[in-house]
Amino acid sequence: MDLITIKRLIKENRLVKFYQSKEWRTLRLKALKRDNYECQECKRQGRVSLAQNVHHIKEVKQFPELALVLDNLESICIPCHNHEHKRLEKYIRKKKPKFVNEERW
Repeated sequence: MDLITIKRLIKENRLVKFYQSKEWRTLRLKALKRDNYECQECKRQGRVSLAQNVHHIKEVKQFPELALVLDNLESICIPCHNHEHKRLEKYIRKKKPKFVNEERW
């Protein structure tokens, strides 16, 4: 897949086609093998967990020329990937502030 095709897919909001391509799947496996199928974000925090996703360090939409560059990829677990993209924030309940009664009797 070439840069022109990737840019066209971004413009048409069809980036799923990129992630279904043979080039991406091959590169994804290389990144997972390079990182020993371990989440690199957890590793930086001193934990060990299995990586199921491969994350673009510099996002494809902003940097399409780096979409198929191995050095721009890192293996990451699903919770870290969701946290990175802030995917679950709308489902997390925020604590309501405690009622403070300023009135004095």
